Amino acid sequence: MITRHEAYPELSKALQVNPLLFKREDLHPYGSHKGRSIPVMIDKYLEEGIKSFAISSSGNAALAAAFHASKLNSKRTDKINLEILVGQRISRKKLAKLEQFRNQYIKVTMHDRPLQTLFNIIKDPQVRGLRQSTDDASLLGYRELAKELEEIKNLEAVFIGTSSGTTAQALLQNFTKKVEVHIVQTSSCHTMSDDFIDYEITDEQSIADAIVDQGSIRKNILIPLVKESRGTGWIASNEQIRDAQALVKNHTGLDISTNSALSVAGLMQAVYTGKTWNGSVVCMICGD
Repeated sequence: MITRHEAYPELSKALQVNPLLFKREDLHPYGSHKGRSIPVMIDKYLEEGIKSFAISSSGNAALAAAFHASKLNSKRTDKINLEILVGQRISRKKLAKLEQFRNQYIKVTMHDRPLQTLFNIIKDPQVRGLRQSTDDASLLGYRELAKELEEIKNLEAVFIGTSSGTTAQALLQNFTKKVEVHIVQTSSCHTMSDDFIDYEITDEQSIADAIVDQGSIRKNILIPLVKESRGTGWIASNEQIRDAQALVKNHTGLDISTNSALSVAGLMQAVYTGKTWNGSVVCMICGD
C-alpha cells in the first residue's frame, strides 16, 4: 500500500459518520495523488521512444512529473527533458517546490496562457504533453488507488475534490463493487457538479486553486458513472472550505490544504442534507 487510511474517531463523532477515514494521498512520495498517474504516463511514453515531455499544471501534477523525471534522470545516461509551464497565479509555495527541480533537463517557465503555450510546444511530434484531462493513459495509474481503497472494510462512499474528473473516472471504472463516488468542485469551477445542483451558485475566486478545468472533457463519461454509483456532485464555497479545514484541525490536529478540504466540505454538505451510510466513508486528502 502506497498511502495509508486513517480513522479519526472525534471527527467521525462530530460529523456522525462512522466509520470515516482519510485516504492520505498527501503522504504520497511524490506529494499528491497525481503521483499515481503522471509517472505511469511518462513511463508508458518512454517505452514508445518519447524522451521529451511538457506539462501545464497548477502545481500537483507538475510536481509529480518533476519528481519522476528527476528520479529517472538520476539513473539514466540518456536523460529525459521536461518543461513545466505554470501560470501567473501559481502559489508561491508550489512554485518554490518546483524551482528545486530546475536544471538543464527540467525547465520551469511562467506564462500568461500556459495551456496555449503547451499546445504550441506539443506540435513537435517528439514532445509528449502530459494532460490528464484528455489522455486516457492517465487513468492507468489510479488502478492501484482503487485497489487500496477497496481494502477498506465495507467501503460505501468516497468524496473527492474534482477538476478534470480523471481520478474519479478511474476509480469508478476500476472498483469491483458498488461504491458511491461524490465529486466536489468549487465556486469558480463547477461545470460537472452543476449537473447535480438545482440552486443558484454565487461564483467567487476559489481558494482551492487546483480545481481549474473548465473544459469538462470527461463530463459525458463521468457524470453517468457518478449517478450509477449513487453518488452526486457538490460545490464548496470558500467559507465552506475554511469551515472544513477548521473542523478537521479541531478534531484531528491536521492542517489540510484547501484542495484536500474539498472532500470534507462535500461530506459536510451531504450530512447536512440528511445523507447517511451504513458502511465506511472516505475523504480523499489529495495534497496541496
